[in-house]
Amino acid sequence: MNIPQPAVRPAARGTARSSVRRAELIAIGRRLFADTSYDALSMDDIARQARVAKGLIYYYFRSKRGYYLAIIEDSVAGLVALAASGSELPPAERVHRTVDSCLRYAEHNQAAYRAIVSGGVGSDAEVHAVRDGVREAIVTTIAEGAWGRRDIAPVARMGLLAWVCSVEGAALDWIDRGEPTRETMCELLVKTLGGALRAIEELDPAHPAPAPAHRAD
Repeated sequence: MNIPQPAVRPAARGTARSSVRRAELIAIGRRLFADTSYDALSMDDIARQARVAKGLIYYYFRSKRGYYLAIIEDSVAGLVALAASGSELPPAERVHRTVDSCLRYAEHNQAAYRAIVSGGVGSDAEVHAVRDGVREAIVTTIAEGAWGRRDIAPVARMGLLAWVCSVEGAALDWIDRGEPTRETMCELLVKTLGGALRAIEELDPAHPAPAPAHRAD
């Protein structure tokens, strides 16, 4: 016997369509802003290149700033999730993957990366919050790999945060110059992390530096 299926309510269908449409607009925006700064694109430019009515963007995001923030948040969501995952991997491999993912993101989303690292539109507090979330995710990843816990002493946290901030600055210069290769850049940053971990150990022996690990070729 066929059991009648409950009808999908119009509101539910509308919500699903809205979610899909919003995601499509964000995907379009990611391409548009990948290598173009916020100020260089007007809403008319965006609507024309996206081949949509300008009012549709306003409907979903209310403003150009709202659209841009939604794009940035969506762009880094995968990066944050990746940094928080992979607990089953060896610490060295997990850190290497996280650093490589950050460099890939910076390389392929240069305008968005510059906005996040520099504070965004007019030192936007919401962009700062996105940036801080990425930083904390990376600090947590390293802390769990190095010491098996998230709750670490202030000296240890500050040492890791200082390293993360140095990575951001180095990545900015790297995407401007285009050299060295991403693989070399990744290896360099992972090795400088080893120096940061040894400095933390000297100041706080309760956070010993892990033994250096060699990645297989």
